Amino acid sequence: MDVSSIGRQNVVEFLKEKGLDDAAISKMITRCKKLEMANVEERAKPNWNYLQKIGIPPRKLPSIVCRCPKLLVLGLYEKLQPMVECLGTLGTKPKDVALAVMRFPHILSHSVEEKLCPLLAFLQTVGVADKQLGRLILVNPRLISYSIEGKLQPMMEFLLSFGLSRDGDLGKLLVRSPHVVGYSVEGRLKPTLDFLRKVGLGEKDLQRIAVHFPHILCRDVEKVLRPNVDFLRRSGLSAGQVSKIISGFPPVLTKSIKNSLQPKISFLVEIMGRRIEELAEYPDFFHHGLKKIIEFRYKQLELMNIQCSLAEMLSYSQKKFVIKFGLQDRDINSKCTMGQVHVV
Repeated sequence: MDVSSIGRQNVVEFLKEKGLDDAAISKMITRCKKLEMANVEERAKPNWNYLQKIGIPPRKLPSIVCRCPKLLVLGLYEKLQPMVECLGTLGTKPKDVALAVMRFPHILSHSVEEKLCPLLAFLQTVGVADKQLGRLILVNPRLISYSIEGKLQPMMEFLLSFGLSRDGDLGKLLVRSPHVVGYSVEGRLKPTLDFLRKVGLGEKDLQRIAVHFPHILCRDVEKVLRPNVDFLRRSGLSAGQVSKIISGFPPVLTKSIKNSLQPKISFLVEIMGRRIEELAEYPDFFHHGLKKIIEFRYKQLELMNIQCSLAEMLSYSQKKFVIKFGLQDRDINSKCTMGQVHVV
C-alpha cells in the first residue's frame, strides 16, 4: 500500500471515529483535496480538539467540519488560532465566537490581515459604531466572505442613493439587519424599492423602512409584498389609503394574510361594525393582537356603551386604558397573566 493510500485510510478512520459516515467523508475529500493527505496526528486531530476547546459542542462538530473540511488542514497556530483570538476581542460573551463558527464555519479559513481587518475598517467608514462591530460580524459572519469592492461598496452606494446618511443610518441598518447585505441589489433590493414607490411611498418613508424595518427590503415583491397590497385593496381600501397604512405601519406588508390581516379586518368590519377606512387613520391597528388586545378592549367598551376612535381604544397601555375609561370605578379589574388579559 503506497503512502497516499495509507494517508487516506488514516483520515477516513479518524473521521469515522468522530461519527461521519462514508458519504459525508467522500464529500469532504472531494471538496478539500488536501484532506486526503492530511497528517491526522499533526493536523486533523489537533484542529478537531481546538474547535472543541473554543466551545463548539462535540455533537455539532461533525456537521461543522463537513460543511468546511478545510478546518482540519489549516495551520492551527498560523490560521485558526489568530482568527479565533481576533474574533474573541469582538465578542461580549464566551460563546460568541463558537456560535459564529457554527453559523459560518468558513470564517476561520479567512485571513485576519487580508479579510477581517479590511472589513472592520470598511464598516467603520460607513458608520458602524465600534461597540457594534463585533455584533455585526459575529451575528452574520458570512460578511467576511464578501468582496468589499465587488459586493459591499456597491450595496452601500445603493443605500445612500435614496437618502440614507453615512453618519448614522447605514450603521443602524446594518446592525438591525446584518443579513441585508447578502441580498442582490439588482435582484431584490432595487425591485422592492421600486415597488414601494409605485404604491405611493415617498423617500422619507423608504428611509424609515430601511432604518427601522430593513427586513422588508429583503422580501420578495411577487411572493409577499404585492399579495398583501392587493389584499388590502380588495378589502375596500383605496390606493391612497393603502399607501397611508403602509407608511404608518410598514410591517403590514409582511404580515400573514390568513393569520393576521384577514381576521383583523373581518373583526373590525363585521363584529365591531366600523368602517374599513378607519384603518388609514390608525394603521397601528395591525400591530395589536386580535384576541389579547383588540377583542378584549372592544368587549369592555361595548359593555359600557362607550364609543371612541381606534387610536383611543388601542394606543394606551393596559393600565392607562383601564384608567381612561373608568373601568376601575365599575369594579372591573384587569390583570395580565403570561401576556394574556383576563377579566375577573
